Amino acid sequence: ITIRTDQPPIEWCFTSHLLEIGKVEFKCLNDTSLTYRDHGFDEVRSFLEINLSGNLDVHFESELTIEFSGRLDEQIVGFYSSSYRSDAGTEVKIATSKFEPTFARQAFPCFDEPHLKAEYTVHMVHPMGDGYEALSNMNVSEVAENTPSVGLATTSFERSVSMSTYLVVFIVSDFLYKERIVKPTHGDAFPLRVYATPLQQDNTQYALDTAAVIIEHYVDYFGIPYPLPKLDMAAIPDFVSGAMETWGLVTYRETSILYNKETSSTANKQRVAGVIGHELAHMWFGNLVTMKWWNELWLNEGFASYIEYKGIDVAHPDWGIKEQFIIDDLHSVMTLDATLASHPIVVSVENPNQITEIFDSITYSKGASVIRMLEDFVTPPVFQQGVTRYLEKNKFASGVSEDLMSELDELVTEVSVTEVMDTFTKQKGLPVVTVEMNDSQYVLRQQRFLADQDAASQETEVSPYGYRWHIPLTYISSDDESVRRMWFPPKDDIVLLELKDAGGQNGWVKFNYQQVGYYRVNYPDRMWDQFAKALTANVSTFTIGDRTGLLNDAFALADASLLNYSVALELTRYLTDEEEYVPWSAIASKLKTIRNLLYNYISYDHITQYTRELVSKVVQTVAWDPQEDAHMKNLLRTTVLDLACTVGHPDCLREAGERFQKWLTGNEVIHPDIRSIVYTYGIQSGVSVADWEKVLKRYEEESDANEKPN
Repeated sequence: ITIRTDQPPIEWCFTSHLLEIGKVEFKCLNDTSLTYRDHGFDEVRSFLEINLSGNLDVHFESELTIEFSGRLDEQIVGFYSSSYRSDAGTEVKIATSKFEPTFARQAFPCFDEPHLKAEYTVHMVHPMGDGYEALSNMNVSEVAENTPSVGLATTSFERSVSMSTYLVVFIVSDFLYKERIVKPTHGDAFPLRVYATPLQQDNTQYALDTAAVIIEHYVDYFGIPYPLPKLDMAAIPDFVSGAMETWGLVTYRETSILYNKETSSTANKQRVAGVIGHELAHMWFGNLVTMKWWNELWLNEGFASYIEYKGIDVAHPDWGIKEQFIIDDLHSVMTLDATLASHPIVVSVENPNQITEIFDSITYSKGASVIRMLEDFVTPPVFQQGVTRYLEKNKFASGVSEDLMSELDELVTEVSVTEVMDTFTKQKGLPVVTVEMNDSQYVLRQQRFLADQDAASQETEVSPYGYRWHIPLTYISSDDESVRRMWFPPKDDIVLLELKDAGGQNGWVKFNYQQVGYYRVNYPDRMWDQFAKALTANVSTFTIGDRTGLLNDAFALADASLLNYSVALELTRYLTDEEEYVPWSAIASKLKTIRNLLYNYISYDHITQYTRELVSKVVQTVAWDPQEDAHMKNLLRTTVLDLACTVGHPDCLREAGERFQKWLTGNEVIHPDIRSIVYTYGIQSGVSVADWEKVLKRYEEESDANEKPN
């Protein structure tokens, strides 16, 4: 390790865990009288403490050599042993790594903190035969065969760019790869490869093609070249995370990168695209510029979770992916954030256990949601410019939230971006804006939204903003579909909007256009009724995002006793004419939940019959057979058929039963999109004990990872 001292160190501490430390050598190039004395361990902090004969001065340069050893069979983090079955049924051993957040210290002694970046020169000793080769962040500079002994090879890699320890990666495997050359608009062309076991080679093409489109788009969007000479992606048979953005060699769980159109569902395909989009966004947000400490993890994960949608949208513009953000990220995290158990996006963490805990939906999905809102109120061009300036200014270094907000504050004059965002990132929870009316105005009030309104009195965490938010309001009205904007500062008790400017006395105003803002909205019952009637008259009165937002808000408010369920249910009448996936996805689980809650009441039969009627038309529209180029319709089909069968729709149950029998007796293939529905409801259609035993046997013999969970 080459060390340059910027200031005299009080103590020499490296992080080290589960490693055996051997010989230690120290040489100061500026003062040869300084020597290594001894070392010790701080087990609580995982510190290896190196004691010298004296103190180093500023700007001294030293070389430290540590001999150490570790085990590959400890667990599936750090540097560890993995395996897979070959086509001959034999076990094939590989070695791989996963260092985020604090597991690099299990592979080598290091400064295992994100802001302490270094350049790495990696040499890996590994078996020579059986197709084994070594992979790491950088490209190979040399392979020395029968070195250090016969049967072993030493692979050396080029010196890396400056990066954090958690981004280092080691793999030794017999994986094969597919390759294509990426030719970005900025920077040099570079090879893109997807590595996988020999058996999975036919399932890597989609990932390769999708990654090429997305990485080219990111280079163009950020205006900054991809900074490494190559980009590899590897499918690991047993990987603890969905994927890991290790720079230059991104590692994935097999189900997160492999796709086969014969055995993978539409949802599987979208997941692969999403994970690739997420991990490749990290090449800039997280790798090029890293958070200074883990309390700012959202700068990595929140941004990648949002930017991934831009990548997917370029790769598949027909997927309507931007509307899907609402159901995939926004709704679920708003539910969590409406509880006392939530936490702020920016939260203090001090030890490895606390760091691991914040890899949660608040960091990922709430982070992404407030970034989506931020882009909207500063405008996309300004957002893009501010992000690029932030990345350029801090590249190969570290940053904090304030660095990014400062760049945007220089570009935005209407409001302090920092002040707005702090109310969403530095306190937990979310607001609900309540709309009231008098003779001439809409009167808006804000309060903290809690799923249990009585829980507010039990809150023990004091907010620096008193659970008030600086809310960027957007709205449309019955007389003007253009999007207009206004602000709700936290210090104001109310905000006023003239009726004549938005709908008039007998019209309506709809806030939070496309549900881009991180807040809920409640309206007078009369206005909810107007929404319901407008939708029944014409589904297209509101956009897909607004229809979804209205449904989600209505039932969340009803769950919190802020709106009568009859009002929320009235809004669902229009669903008989709804043919879009996103609104149906938002409401399907809610209708199931309400039905379950009414199980012991006479209303159970009523809600069951009502849901059957709602879904009947769309069930006929989507039919049962998926089509390869109809992505959104395929997702819709899975959602509505499952809902229809759940509520006992006769035609749906009959078709599921018939397809199940054809699969059971005639080995007829069931499309991956509908197999879960056919298995679930087909097996309920009067199968015999012998049939059940046959199903069990098929399950036990199944080898397809996508098929078995169904």
